[in-house]
Amino acid sequence: MGIPLAVAAVGVLVCLALALLTGNGGGPGPDAAQPAAASVAVTEPSAPPGTGVPVEATPSASPSPATSPPPSATVTPSPSATPTPTPRPSTATATATASPSAAAGGTRTAPVTTSPAGRIKPGSSYPGVATSYDAADGNGACSFGPSGDLMIAAMNHTDYESSSACGAYVLVRAANGASITVRIVNECPLPCAPGQLDLSHEAFGKLAELSVGRLPITWTLLSPVTAPDTMSIRYKTGSSQWWCGIQVIGHRNPVATLEVRTGGGWRQLSRTDYNYFLSPDGSGCGGSIRVTDIYGEQQTVDGLAVKPDVVQPTRVQFARH
Repeated sequence: MGIPLAVAAVGVLVCLALALLTGNGGGPGPDAAQPAAASVAVTEPSAPPGTGVPVEATPSASPSPATSPPPSATVTPSPSATPTPTPRPSTATATATASPSAAAGGTRTAPVTTSPAGRIKPGSSYPGVATSYDAADGNGACSFGPSGDLMIAAMNHTDYESSSACGAYVLVRAANGASITVRIVNECPLPCAPGQLDLSHEAFGKLAELSVGRLPITWTLLSPVTAPDTMSIRYKTGSSQWWCGIQVIGHRNPVATLEVRTGGGWRQLSRTDYNYFLSPDGSGCGGSIRVTDIYGEQQTVDGLAVKPDVVQPTRVQFARH
């Protein structure tokens, strides 16, 4: 009896020992694997792209207090956790707030309210000084050709505004009370100052002796009664169906824009400083022409062929203002 009891006692002790060893974490259990899995998840973004291999691929078999995430995991956040810099929301907000004001007509209304007159506006008086030059036959930077009379002037570079002043009629008043109406056919280059008019000798002589040299004046834009009955169109030398330059001559009021009719509608041409409107690809050459003056009046000319350097009369003229 003593031997069987001893064997049974030894078996009980062995079972208790095994139970104690299993309860104390002798093998990797679920609780021990979780810290390692967390470390792998945090450090995974720092692995090279495309490898798919975490930094800590093999979990530790014996977790200890050192099983907290490695320093690199806490110092270097994952890309998804990176906070958005504050300038980005500010920029987005500024853009968002600017759009409604533009749509509501903030800056977009400027073309509607801006006069096509450019620098020289009807009804305004401009102070300046008159000088004089030998105008010869009256031709000048505006490319009009010889003038029928020499009551003409060259506009200073600033107010000439890339030929926008060409053909304008200007009433000039001198400080001594004399006055004269001249037509702008030329440009007075720098150092001619804003407001300055360089009159032909003939026009200056109506205001004062040429020996005066420089004469204080004021001048205003006119829409005269004595303008030609109709204005004319001239195509520049070398114009064809592939390229053309178009000029307006004899207009009562300064020309603001010139457009040609194309398959897609009216096309505005750019203006040169020698007073021609160019169609560099030939669009609209030989077609209908629409001319707008600084008061917004439009006149359309039809049926003019491309005849280089030929002045072709029309049947239209701008109204007097």
